[in-house]
Amino acid sequence: MIGIGIVKGMAVTLRNFAGSYFEKDRLITVQYPEERNPLPENYRNFPILIYDTDDPEAGLRCVACKICEKECPPQCIYIIKSDDKKPDYMGKPQLYPKVFDIDISVCMSCQICVEVCPFEAIKMDKDFELSKRERFDALLFRKEELSKSNEYYHRIHPVEAAAVDANLAAAAAAAEAKKKAAAAAAAKPAAPTASQNPTPRQSEAATEAAPGSTSAPGETPPATTKS
Repeated sequence: MIGIGIVKGMAVTLRNFAGSYFEKDRLITVQYPEERNPLPENYRNFPILIYDTDDPEAGLRCVACKICEKECPPQCIYIIKSDDKKPDYMGKPQLYPKVFDIDISVCMSCQICVEVCPFEAIKMDKDFELSKRERFDALLFRKEELSKSNEYYHRIHPVEAAAVDANLAAAAAAAEAKKKAAAAAAAKPAAPTASQNPTPRQSEAATEAAPGSTSAPGETPPATTKS
């Protein structure tokens, strides 16, 4: 029948129009900012730096390797390495960023910096209310503004953060086991080698062969003739 598709489409439109007044899950809009839709787990906006413990300076996971700075497509990350070192989450002395800036006016939220980071130090935030009145310095985030605790990371990405913590714990356990094995091997006395403990046959041969003699071991030296 001609026009049946139009009738069905209008029926769907009218059903949604009427339902939007009574069913909350079919509302077209929410009363923002009083009401907010929950963000999905994999939502991302701009990068942040994760730190452990309660000290954002001592617990920062970043070791200033500059991989994220090199791989960033718009080149919006700027890092300066420190002159000294601090222990990382495995207790190994590591450098840390003396300066870590991200220009969010240039950042394209591609998440490449997160993918290439070998220390799980940089992650994506969910905060999207970052508009400023100024155009330049206000959109340049320093290390102090970028640093977020691991508890904050668990709140915004609970599933991903749990997996990251498990990987870091496994890496720390493997490093500790390797360290203990190396210490045990160093403390174990070295076994004597064959050259240090000669066999009885070697000792007998060394005794029979007098210094300066040209005869083989076990043979009588040639008689010397007098002139």
